[in-house]
Order: sequence, then structure tokens, then C-alpha cells
Amino acid sequence: MKDRTLFTFLSLQAGACLFPLVVVAEEAVPPSLIVDTGQVACYDDSREIAYPQPGQAYFGQDAETVAHPPAYRDNGDGTITDLNTGLMWSQGLDKTKVSLVEAEAIAEDMKLGGYTDWRVPTIKELYSLIDFRGRTGIAPGGFDSAAPADAIPFIDTDYFVFAYGDTDAGERYIDAQWLSSTRYVSTTMHGSATLFGVNFADGRIKGYGYQRPEGRGEKKFFARYVRGEPYGVNDFVDNGDGTVTDKATGLMWMQADSGRGMNWQDALAYADKLELAGYDDWRLPTAKELQSIVDYTRSPDTSDSPAIDPVFACTAISNEGGVKDWAFYWSSTTHCDGPNNYAAYVAFGRALGRMHGQLMDVHGAGAQRSDPKTGQANPEGHGPQGDIVRVDNFVRCVRGGGAELRLKAPVTDPKAYPAVIVVDGHRSTPAAPTALSGRMGPPQGQGGMSGPSGMTPTRQSPESMRGPGGDRPGFIEHLDKNGDGKVSRAEFDGPPQAFGHMDRNGDGYISEDEAPTGPPPQRR
Repeated sequence: MKDRTLFTFLSLQAGACLFPLVVVAEEAVPPSLIVDTGQVACYDDSREIAYPQPGQAYFGQDAETVAHPPAYRDNGDGTITDLNTGLMWSQGLDKTKVSLVEAEAIAEDMKLGGYTDWRVPTIKELYSLIDFRGRTGIAPGGFDSAAPADAIPFIDTDYFVFAYGDTDAGERYIDAQWLSSTRYVSTTMHGSATLFGVNFADGRIKGYGYQRPEGRGEKKFFARYVRGEPYGVNDFVDNGDGTVTDKATGLMWMQADSGRGMNWQDALAYADKLELAGYDDWRLPTAKELQSIVDYTRSPDTSDSPAIDPVFACTAISNEGGVKDWAFYWSSTTHCDGPNNYAAYVAFGRALGRMHGQLMDVHGAGAQRSDPKTGQANPEGHGPQGDIVRVDNFVRCVRGGGAELRLKAPVTDPKAYPAVIVVDGHRSTPAAPTALSGRMGPPQGQGGMSGPSGMTPTRQSPESMRGPGGDRPGFIEHLDKNGDGKVSRAEFDGPPQAFGHMDRNGDGYISEDEAPTGPPPQRR
């Protein structure tokens, strides 16, 4: 467990001078906080709806619980720091896709932002960046056409450079898979060695074989590199009362599952009505929370178990092929996939699909996909890999983790989201369908930076701005990157909790009259 410092700034007047008084309090913070999914809209089985109130149908979905909103800092040197996880990321993108071996070699040689300890991220680290305000878009010409105008990446392109698949080179526009260092302990596609990756074009985790289907050569991916303390390593404690606490995330979980499948509306209601171990604030987990408890060292074929720590009890099922398996589990997160508003689930058993008439594990235990929220199961599957559709999925409820209830939409109208995204005060528009998107900077190699071939970092060179006395930048001048005269949460260079103390009127910004005197606090 690591400590994070909270700062409260007071001003003491002595003569004509003001002196900052820093009162420091240590707060224990879990080392692997789960970043909010970013989702701000609520949905029923098929469309966006007003925020449900307690007792109403569909109450308790993702947008109504908020914890640790996405907060990033552009370091101005081709790197981005996640202020929730503490991880530092490469910002740019090499348009040349790579294998895992190639990516690991690139990371070994990287010198970016003055650091040399870069690595290929684990699947939990990579998934921490996913943003469910994204949408696949409706492509009348199919996936082989250019990305449609309403497609929005599942990552914040205000900070990270992104690209869709190159349709001119025969790819689908959704071929925007980023690789992780997490290898599947079993195999997919009837024996293919597999690694997990995140598709930031269609909002899924899948296991990808090292070789492309039909003998079309080696599978290659986009890569984004990371550095920092290990993230996503669970620390489970059996509380002896039917609950399990993960000290790494601060979340408390049901030890058992629902024991039966149900549709999404019933899953939300099940969680809302649950009373367990003296608590009645249980909820359906978000997709990121649910993925946080996957154990990627386990699988049905290698450990005869689901991909979860054995501290949890899991109901075994007979899958569509009549084989012992384990369930898909609902999340509270709606997945906007083309014209469909499905619900995201995590497969703790085999992520089955039916290809060429054969049922197989196509994406691996630990994949995140989505199902229709109601209707009939489809054992024949759907999509390019024939993903099995179950509809009635299992439930494992969660509580805690700093989640707060939000019963109305934020000030920013969610309906305007497809055109303009507002993320912690930063505005961005959907990426150009066939080009890289993000805040582009000078060519690789300028400013003394060195990274992977073709990677384009961002570099900012703001004018030196002086604070009172002219000797150093003041608080606002130091952090105000967009020049609007105030500091947003994303621009804030300090512990996330300290922002709330300074933002006294709760408008999401620190203004001149709210700012402390002296330099801003630095993240500890």
C-alpha cells in the first residue's frame, strides 16, 4: 500500500505579504485504483434514456456511479502521465505494426522523456486506458470501408495518438488492436499461441493468435509503451462473511456468484436489491472493475478453473458444446457497437465462437466482449469470429472503491458527445477516419527525444510566464496549458484529491481566487 499526500492551502497575512501554509496529511491509497470508464450516458436495452432513479428499471448502470474520473497530464516530451494510476505512457504512435517480440525489443532500446525503463504493458495496464465514450460507428460499407463519421475511438485522443486500420492496405478500419505483454496460458483457434490485446476501435479485449488465420502470416499490432510501478496486481482478502476485498483496488466483492444467468435489466435489479454481510450498497461492476479481478494465469484448459483467483466461488456450467466451462459475467457498462447498445461482459471461462461450423475458444478466458441485453441466445454466434451469444449472463456484485452515485447527467450534454468530447475540461473531436489523431507535435528526434521508429510525440513550448514578483510562474500560469486563465482537473499537477479541496465552488476548475499562492504542489 502506498501513501499519497493531500494538500490543503491556507493563506496567512503578515504585513503586506501572503505566505502559503501547506498542511500535509497522509492518506493510504490502493496501488491499483480503477479508473472510471468515462461513460456518461444511460441506456435501456436499445437506446439512450434519462438517468434512472432508485427503484426504476435500469437503475445502477455505469454512468450513475463515478469513481476516479480519467485524469491525464501531458508532460510535453512525448509522454503522458495517468494521474490515477501513476503510470507514464508513450503518447505517439508508430504506424508500423509489430509483433510482441519486436515490441519488447523496441521498449528495451527506448529513450523517451529522459527515461530508459520502458516496457510493453500488461493487459490490465493497457485496459486502464479504455474509454467507453467511444463507439464503433455505423458503417454502411462494412468494416472494410473507411471508418464512418460517427466512429469515436475508445481512448482519449486529446492525449493519445490513435489510428484506425489501414483499409488501403487491405485491413478493416476496426483493425486497431494494441498488444499487451500478457500471453494466454492456453491457446485459441484450435491450438494457436495467443496474446491479449485491446482494440481501441471497437472497445474489446481479445486473445489474438500470433499467426493470422488461414496461413496469412504473422499477426502484428500497434504498440504503446509504459513505465512505472506494477499496476493491476491483486491483493485479495477473504473477509469470512461471503465477501472478498481486493486491497489493491479498494473494492469489495461477492465471494460467490449469482448461481444463474439473467438478462441485463434483471442483473442491475439483482445488484440493487442485494443485501450481504451487512451492506446494501452493492452494484453491478463496471467493465474495468470486473476485468480487474481476472487472473490471467488461469484458464479452463490449463487449471481446470475459470480465470479468477480460487478465493472466489464460481458456478460451473455446461457450455454450447456440452463441455464443462464457466460463465460470462455482466458489467454495468453499455458498449456502443455500431447500431447496437449492447452490454459489456467479461468471459471468465472460454470466450467461445463458432468458425467454419466448429465451436472453439476464439478469444480466451479473460476476454471482454458484449451481448444483447435481452432476447434469445444464439449458439451459432455472430460477428467475424462467431462470438457465442448467451444474453443470460451471471452476476458478481461489487461495492466500495470510492464510487459515488450520480443521479443526473453531467453539465455536458451526453447527447452532444458523438460530435464533441469533453474530458476533464479538454475538448476533442472524433478522429479523422483514415488518419492519425491526437495533438501532433514536431517530427521524431526533435527536442532531444528518442523513441520507436516513426513514433510522433507531442512537444509543447509555452512562453515562460511569471507569477507575482516576476521570479517564477504563479500557480495558474504554471499549469494553464490552454490559456483560459484557469486550471482544469486534467491540467492539475498534483494529487487528484487536492484538486477537490481547491475547487471550492465545484465547477471543475481552479480559478485565480481559488488558487494557492506560490508554486503548485507536485505529485508525490
